[in-house]
Amino acid sequence: MSEQKKQPTLFQDEQYEWEGMPEFEQKDLSPWHQINVRFANEEDFEEFKHRMEQEITPKQKSLWFPFKPHRKASAFIYIDESDKDLSDEGQ
Repeated sequence: MSEQKKQPTLFQDEQYEWEGMPEFEQKDLSPWHQINVRFANEEDFEEFKHRMEQEITPKQKSLWFPFKPHRKASAFIYIDESDKDLSDEGQ
């Protein structure tokens, strides 16, 4: 067996790099339950779309019920509250 070398880190003191960073807690956004629905024909698919009251395409892999718009990570940014120039822009 060959001896595996420890991969070098980018920073020498990783804990120091995190000092002063804001706390972050990731919310659990996973669904409570999910199912796989299959359609025997196009008419059944069209009826399902009508009953869901949502626009659904044949290529679509998932949807929320009731409807939820897609989340875009690019819509969220971090602004340091101590930086008045940036935090006042949205007002």
